[in-house]
Amino acid sequence: MAEVDYRKLEERLGRHHLEQRLRIQTHHVARLFGQGKVMIHLEHIRTLHKTIRGVLRAGGLYNRGRRNALAVRVHFNDLPCPDLPAAFDGFRILHISDPHIDGNPGLLEKLIQLVEPLEYDLCVITGDFREGTFEDYDTPALRMTQLAEHIKTDMYAILGNHDAIEMVPTLETGGIRILLNEHVMLESGGEKMVLAGVDDPHYYETDNLEKAFEGAPLNHFKLLLAHSPEICRKAAFAGVDLYLCGHTHAGQICLPGGHPLLTNCKCPRECHSGLWHFEEMIGYTSRGAGTSSVNVRFNCPPEITVHRLCRRT
Repeated sequence: MAEVDYRKLEERLGRHHLEQRLRIQTHHVARLFGQGKVMIHLEHIRTLHKTIRGVLRAGGLYNRGRRNALAVRVHFNDLPCPDLPAAFDGFRILHISDPHIDGNPGLLEKLIQLVEPLEYDLCVITGDFREGTFEDYDTPALRMTQLAEHIKTDMYAILGNHDAIEMVPTLETGGIRILLNEHVMLESGGEKMVLAGVDDPHYYETDNLEKAFEGAPLNHFKLLLAHSPEICRKAAFAGVDLYLCGHTHAGQICLPGGHPLLTNCKCPRECHSGLWHFEEMIGYTSRGAGTSSVNVRFNCPPEITVHRLCRRT
């Protein structure tokens, strides 16, 4: 694996945040291999996934689910933002989430094919670049930089619960700027908005809204990238106007009508997929481009999304 300069990461994250990230990563691996207090053995997890695949094969559903997993759709979505600066009216954001790029053979080529003809003003990625949670982090990072070569605009992203902090240098060298509880200012037609991103709020719980917006103008429109919708309440009361996220895969395996069996997300049900509101804040939870654990989808097509920001209500 590529050598990582932890000193540079510490300068951006702070020592406490970096140590927390690294210690949780180490603890997670220990639990998987049976050395932690809670025994979550790796072989048990893989046996469960193998069992699910076996059941789907026995029912004649596995190949269909695999085809569904690569049937990524481009979803065009208007986001009504009444407080949006006039110069950003019609601003288009390409939103990619949860590619799990090393666990989905053929997905990289599919995404390149889909993004090539699209028109947009900014690209954002809301985490979970890799499939595993402890293995190789170089391969998924490098594959994502291959996708970045086909993106026409600036790219900003945040880390998900599957992502290692060590992925950041490779991703950023490849043109994907990772927001580690940080923000940047976007400008259009002489007007500005704040784009902030927080570290994973789901597993690592290393999100820090205060640090992410530190120094940002108070009266500017605020767009937040977070991996999961689970901090929607905190974000709304922190003055966030627009919240983009993923993580849930909208269930990935759903009953007819798109009713999920599981979303692995502690937040209001309406926030688990698609467009939602919390108080005055508008949010969107992507169904995700990839799959996790078992490489199938049912009644829940994968997506990448082009959001068009609109001032009208």
